[in-house]
Parts: sequence; structure tokens; C-alpha cells
Amino acid sequence: MAHCNTILSQILKLIPRHEFEVLANRHHSGRTFRRASRWSQFVTLAMAQLSGRSSLRDIVDNVSSQTHRLYHLGSAKLSRSNLSRINEDKPYTLYEALFGKLLSRCQGKAPGHVFRFQNPLYSLDASTIDLCLSVFPWADFRSTKGAIKLHVGLNHAGYLPEFVTITEGKTHDVTIGRTLTFPKGSVVAVDRGYNDYGWYKQLTEKGIFFVTRLKSNAKTRVVCRRPVRSGTGLTSDQTIEFTGVQTAKKCPIRLRRIGYRDPETGKHYVFLTNHFKLAAKTIADIYKSRWQIELFFRWVKQNLKIKSFVGTSRNAVMTQIWIALCVYLILAYIKFQSKLTKSMQQILRLLQLNLFEKRDLMALLRGDSPRNNQLAVNQMALL
Repeated sequence: MAHCNTILSQILKLIPRHEFEVLANRHHSGRTFRRASRWSQFVTLAMAQLSGRSSLRDIVDNVSSQTHRLYHLGSAKLSRSNLSRINEDKPYTLYEALFGKLLSRCQGKAPGHVFRFQNPLYSLDASTIDLCLSVFPWADFRSTKGAIKLHVGLNHAGYLPEFVTITEGKTHDVTIGRTLTFPKGSVVAVDRGYNDYGWYKQLTEKGIFFVTRLKSNAKTRVVCRRPVRSGTGLTSDQTIEFTGVQTAKKCPIRLRRIGYRDPETGKHYVFLTNHFKLAAKTIADIYKSRWQIELFFRWVKQNLKIKSFVGTSRNAVMTQIWIALCVYLILAYIKFQSKLTKSMQQILRLLQLNLFEKRDLMALLRGDSPRNNQLAVNQMALL
């Protein structure tokens, strides 16, 4: 190519501008803008996420140093007061809807999960984001502490956050779990924080499989036993039913209990599932793969800005989190599209250092030398 746009410009082209404007008009309230726009807000905050900026002044100063490039991005320079006011007033639901659009595009490119079975595999969990109660009085959690909770259903096909809900810190995990509509035949891995025998019955009736850990005080009766292969770590494979008065009433169905001892740590686990066809070792491996959602939360908190916020209102906080999740999906799409072995973190680090470089995005990710790129441009100019 004789000319390349900046890396940031190529990234933003992954979001069709007309689709964004349709969503912006749909999720608008209050007076119309004079110079600012929702696109300018998105470009500014997405740039802040990609470049690791952590304060309102830092974000605005960083954008101001690139004022001459904003026109080519279709964005306008925002002052601190303008950006703060838009974050405060304009509905965050725009970016929740944009997240859904980006998710659909990523799903078409995502690779499958690592297991042989074809059923969709999900891990479900929640992570608390701590807030200072005196600064964020709306985020009531405890007497001296504020918090919100990020609930995620992670699809193991590409490790995409397919179900995302943000609630008050007091909201129990299983309360959100009950509201999620998984595709029929899905396998959902959850920890003991989602223990709800009535919910297990509902999932079974809907044709959804679950894998979790059995509570140690659960009262059960063994209906039948199946042999297990020695040397695999499996200690038991049984069909059980609950005998507790309340438990048996909530969950009158038979379930499968699998015992497994981790050969590395020696710790013994007891898994509970309604899937009777998969091998017992596969059930244990499914629960072990649930760790991927913990890695997702860790990655997002360490690499994107969702722990310190540039606004104090609920709308400003939600706007920042949803834009961060949109940036995560953009990075995931770039990873799927490039088909390279680089991790998401490696891709993000490359982008941080080269956001305003005029280079081909895929050439940058491949590691092509800029000098070779310039030689190619010069050779094309001689033709």
C-alpha cells in the first residue's frame, strides 16, 4: 500500500459508522449536540482504554496532543467539562447495544472450545468491583463500602463474554443466573455460589446441562454406582437423589455425582451434574476449565480501566465499563481475524505503542519490519 491510516483509525473501522449512528439516535436523551457527539465520546474513551489513560485530565491531554488526527477519525476534541457532562447525562445503553453488535461479529469468527462434544460450553461467575462509598453513594454495598458486580456468562468458543449484566454489589450471583437464557443443549459450569436446587431442576427441564460442586452437607441417597478407571484420578461415579425434606421437594430428579482427586494437589472434589452421557473424566475437565472465567476477570481488570473511574455518577461508571468491554471484543475480533498465536495481552501492548503510527495493522501484528514496508512502498512508486 502506498498509504496507511493510523492504527487507531484501522481499529475504529471495525465499527461501521452508520450502525453506530443508528444506535446513537436510538439511545439519545436531552438536547442535541452542538460540536460534541457520541462518536467523539466513544473515540475518546476507547483511545483511553487502548492507551491505558486513567484520569479525565490525562485522557483529554492525550487526545489534545493528537488534535490534527481527530478529523480523520471523524471525532472532535472534547474538553474535560464536555466529556464529563456527556458521561454524566447521555445513556450508557448505547454502548450496551454496541457491545451486542460487536459480540455478533465476534461469534462469526470465534474458534470452537477444546472439548470433543459439540454442545456450547459456558462458565458463569461474577466479580465485585470495589468503589468508595463516599464518592459513589449510589453503589451501596456495606456500611462503609460501595461496590458493583459484573456478572458474566463466558462462552468457551473464543472465550467471549456472551452474557453480561452489571448490578449492585448486593445482588446474589444465582439471582442473575436464573434470568439467563442459555441455548438448549448447552453445558454450564458454575461454582457453589450458584447452588440452587430449584434452579438445577429448571435447567434440566429446559434441556440445559450443568456442572457444579456438591455441597458437603447435602443429604443424598445412592441409586446406582458405575465403575471408574483407575489412574485417572476418579474415585466414584454415582447416580443419586436428594433425601433432605426441602431439597427433595425443590429438586426431585436424579443427578450424577462424580468424585475426583487432583493428582497434583491431592485435593478431593465432588462434582454434581445432570449429564449422564459424557465420560466422568470429561465432567471433571469441564469444571476445571471453569477457571477460564477467572482468567477473564483478571485480564479485564489488569489491562483495561474498570477499577478506577473518570466519573462518579452511575451512568458514567456504566459507560466506562461497557466501553471497556467493547474494546475487549474489538481486540478479540482482531485476534480471530489475524489468526496469529499472539495473546490478547501481546496484541494490546503492540497497539498501545503504535496507536498513531501509520502502518498496516496486520503487518504490525505479524511483526513485519517498518523498513521493509517502506521499501515496498518505494518499489510501488517506481512502477
